[in-house]
Amino acid sequence: MALNTVTGCNIRSMLRCNFNSVYGFLVPRINICCSVCVTSPRLTIAEVFHVTKRGLTTSKLLRHEVQDSGSQDSDDLVDVLYVDRSGQKIPVKAKIGGNALYLAHKHGIELEGACEASLACSTCHVYVSKGHFEKLPTPDEREDDMLDMAPMLQENSRLGCQIVFTPELDGIELTLPKVTRNFYVDGHVPAPH
Repeated sequence: MALNTVTGCNIRSMLRCNFNSVYGFLVPRINICCSVCVTSPRLTIAEVFHVTKRGLTTSKLLRHEVQDSGSQDSDDLVDVLYVDRSGQKIPVKAKIGGNALYLAHKHGIELEGACEASLACSTCHVYVSKGHFEKLPTPDEREDDMLDMAPMLQENSRLGCQIVFTPELDGIELTLPKVTRNFYVDGHVPAPH
């Protein structure tokens, strides 16, 4: 007689059991249905395996959030001014908690971000306006290492993927350097996910 390795019940005994839906799958609800069964009454397979419901999360910086300024409360938005390579000024609204790289992608500003905010490149290098540079947290060692690879480095250089908008950064001006290292050699243009 074949035994079910999870519950110790034989297959014939399990066929007499009721079924429940757990996470969309039918699993037997095991009753004490034979002398071989060692589980407690009404114990499901999910309970035997201690299945817990837990969501998957990503870090704040890696998550692309839809930033719809039309439906946001004005207290949740800050003004950001991008200055592109040609000198054109592009004013946009940013959601607090978003970052400068993804905001640029959303508005079609040519800020590359080849590593998609994983701190593995320097293609989202920007210059931060003097009044707001001091309000940013000090860059960590990984960001400093990536900035060392950026061409035309200045005292107010930061990586756009590491600039997270806060209410104190309202009115920040981010200038794209004239030269960048382009890791997308095949003409790929980054787009928001």
